[in-house]
Amino acid sequence: MLSACITALIAGVLTLVIQKLYFPYFWMDLKFLTKVISYGIKIEIYKKTAKVVTVLDRFMQQAQKIPNKPFIIYENSAFTYQDVDKRSNKVAQVFLKQGVLKKGDTVALLMSNEPDFINVWFGLCKLGCAVAFHNFNIKSRSLLHCFNSCGAKTLVVGSDMMDTLEDILPNLNGDNISVWIMASESHQPGINTLLDKLEDAPDAPVPAHLRATDSVKTPALYIFTSGTTGLPKAAVISQLQSLKGAAGLWAYGVTSDDIVYGALPLYHSAASLLGIGGCIELGATFILKKKFSASQFWSDCRKYNVTVFQYIGEICRYLCNIPKKEGEKDHKVRMGVGNGVQQNIWKEFRDRFGDIKLCEFYGSTEGNLCFMNHIGKVGAVGRSNFFYKRIFKYCLVKYDLENDEIILNKQGFCEEVKKGEAGLLLSRVNSMSPFFGYAGSKSLTEKKLLKDVFKKGDVYLNTGDLMVEDHEDFIYFKDRIGDTFRWKGENVSTTEVADVVGIIDFLQEANIYGVSVPGHEGKVGMAAVVLNPGCGFDGKSLYEHVQHYLPGYARPRFVRIQKSMEITGTFKQQKFRLVESGFNPSTITDSLYFLDESQKCYVPLTTEIFDIIASGQIKL
Repeated sequence: MLSACITALIAGVLTLVIQKLYFPYFWMDLKFLTKVISYGIKIEIYKKTAKVVTVLDRFMQQAQKIPNKPFIIYENSAFTYQDVDKRSNKVAQVFLKQGVLKKGDTVALLMSNEPDFINVWFGLCKLGCAVAFHNFNIKSRSLLHCFNSCGAKTLVVGSDMMDTLEDILPNLNGDNISVWIMASESHQPGINTLLDKLEDAPDAPVPAHLRATDSVKTPALYIFTSGTTGLPKAAVISQLQSLKGAAGLWAYGVTSDDIVYGALPLYHSAASLLGIGGCIELGATFILKKKFSASQFWSDCRKYNVTVFQYIGEICRYLCNIPKKEGEKDHKVRMGVGNGVQQNIWKEFRDRFGDIKLCEFYGSTEGNLCFMNHIGKVGAVGRSNFFYKRIFKYCLVKYDLENDEIILNKQGFCEEVKKGEAGLLLSRVNSMSPFFGYAGSKSLTEKKLLKDVFKKGDVYLNTGDLMVEDHEDFIYFKDRIGDTFRWKGENVSTTEVADVVGIIDFLQEANIYGVSVPGHEGKVGMAAVVLNPGCGFDGKSLYEHVQHYLPGYARPRFVRIQKSMEITGTFKQQKFRLVESGFNPSTITDSLYFLDESQKCYVPLTTEIFDIIASGQIKL
């Protein structure tokens, strides 16, 4: 009996030793995977029973369960779950009385971060409408395209956003788009006011059947993303994707007792689905900021007892760049959720501000795959394992960067890379992981799909991202391929920027790409251009042109003058070698120019200016 006990004890100890040595993340993986599977089962039940409990339904449950708990805190004002429920009821009642909307309609929303963004969003959803979030940074032509592509015939705009519409208001009126401003009065003809009508509207709920849906495939939102085809595309965000996004904070271990800080724009899925939706799922409180301020961040965290914050890589870098002061670890923040932090910034952030777990995740707005770094491994955007790969079919395939194309074998199929090698991330499209595509254009949706990848008949989503999976199954982001790059937390379409830059009269052709800048996350825009015969470069005109037609994050900061445009073997503009060569005037013989905000002009890029940029003395 004693020997049997000793044998069992030794076996148990050996098992623990082997697990620690060879499977160090086993229990953390098991706990996380259990959460994923349990939530997946709930989604499958919705599919089978056609009884979908949407994010809005969950919010209304919370409004009944915890009516007096603060939901949104904004500029020292607290709005409870009940407050938001009643205010959004008023929004629904106004439009119901006006008779301009019906279930299934799409309504465009152009507002900055403020509580009424959420109130209008929820109020429209209570009427069964899908809401299209519009990026308030984009300008005239792109903005008009966004309205048209999502099929909206009604637009709700914030009182501080009317200047954005000035150029396109005649077009909106000509297209019979009903414009509503969040104000009590308007001096613009043909603009409906909303704020005055909300004051008189009842706060009683509208009929529940208006918001009810029997399918997780029903569109809940449209969120615009810059892609490889030029102008922004309206990604269809189904009820399924909304529910998955709302589960993100819960999956990381955030609870109802946490206070979440958000300064990302609400038109982004990270803020709206993961942040607002995540707090709704938990019944937590969300601190909403108009925009991010590095100087106010830590004082806000102490003031509101923040425990979790949302970030993009730039935010962590900005915080590391502020002057050091006493008591920087004196706060309650225990976790950050986001993406895009460089390894050196990650380590510096934790060393300076305390043991804050940064939970990176990977997933595009329209994508059907998500990676989550639930372990907190520095530098990784996610983690996989044997079981995760069986549930979510994905692969990393060989890619030729110089020629910008997938490498195929003799049989015409893709080949997977080895562990530790960079490959293009593809995600299998099936009933478990559907791809809902983009509104208004089947061709745009089809362009994102690859068929006959490993065998005839299979279909994969091309993420456009190069990733690496190491021998411990951690996933790392390496680069974006093709015609997009990321800057200031926004995706930039090189095609869209090239279309805008290329129409200026002294340019024959423009090739847009992103280049790395020391001390910055992402890549900043650069334009390689060919001048029209007999024309000179006009830095003042180009500055005024991009200032008028492009948002700040999309404006090329550098210009390279070339005699002719180099192309690849497949007749695409050559970007790879341009990206590799960067913007150093000491190593580039072509004329280079820099967008100088102080002079409101593109000025010659000298070695002195380059050194100042490289040392971080000029803010890009």
